[in-house]
Amino acid sequence: MKALRYTAIGQAPEVVDIPVPTPGPGQILLKVTAGGVCHSDDYVMGLSEEEYTGAGYPLPMTLGHEGAGIVHELGEGVETVKVGDAVAVYGPWGCGYCHNCSQGHENYCTNAAALGITPPGLGTDGSMAEYMLVDDARHLVPLGDLDPIKNVSLTDAGLTPYHAIKRSLPKLGAGTFAVVIGTGGLGHVGIQILKALSGATVIALDVSDEKLELAKHVGADVTLISDASAAEKIREITGGLGANAVFDFVGAKPTIPLAVSVAGIDSDVTIVGIGGGDVNFGFGTIAYDAAVRVPYWGSRSELIEVLDLARAGKIDVEVQEYSLDDGARAYADLAASTIRGRAVIVP
Repeated sequence: MKALRYTAIGQAPEVVDIPVPTPGPGQILLKVTAGGVCHSDDYVMGLSEEEYTGAGYPLPMTLGHEGAGIVHELGEGVETVKVGDAVAVYGPWGCGYCHNCSQGHENYCTNAAALGITPPGLGTDGSMAEYMLVDDARHLVPLGDLDPIKNVSLTDAGLTPYHAIKRSLPKLGAGTFAVVIGTGGLGHVGIQILKALSGATVIALDVSDEKLELAKHVGADVTLISDASAAEKIREITGGLGANAVFDFVGAKPTIPLAVSVAGIDSDVTIVGIGGGDVNFGFGTIAYDAAVRVPYWGSRSELIEVLDLARAGKIDVEVQEYSLDDGARAYADLAASTIRGRAVIVP
């Protein structure tokens, strides 16, 4: 089968031929219908050799931690799914039996590192291939009649902002303000989730008018260029009080200090992006009782909820399609920031 694999440190991924996996006991083989392209992949491929091997990533590695497919073959003992089922892959695999996993929060598994359990495409071979091996049926969620190409990105680009936003919903009733920094792959979905679930006025920031046009298209109430004047403008819009919640989907050196600076009293600042930024803060440098969070992915039950939002027409992912043979170009376009919304590879 064809697979898009990262084969050499610092080099672009390439399409190669590898054997079709055979499912062992408890495993499921999917015929992949769509695989999502993510900045996390680009981040991993940007690591030095020392950083890459230190993180435990193998070479070669099939990319793709957002996946959807049709159940093609079952390993011994699998009974909860059947051949022909359309499914989405829940990516943050855990041990299945620790306290967090028992609640469906495999994204916060406390045993995964010690047991060498890694997500598909981020340590285990992923979805950028004609077939994909899934370790356990609990990592599959029914997709039903949802279009896999339009919705595969929800397994991360929907689940991650949903998990981030859901915990701040008690602070986002009528008359409140939510700031979204970065309106690309995750951010444009985050805006839709905020509009669907909260009463907040959504203020969206990005670095170009083109990106802000997408933010307006998906429902942002106010759009601002993310520059040196952005913080002052947000203070004016919020009556000098600051935002009740700030979601930074970039996480870069300029954006995290901006996020902290516009947070109001008793607000949430949630850093979702992995852009390499940080900030020093303490008493007097952030609003009283403001909380800073760094979440990771989301729970299996939250993925089900995200897909239900899509079925209800509440969220819609902007996608650009690429063939598997054009997979390397998809990552080049991602690095160049020319993708509107989310890139999806269709085998």
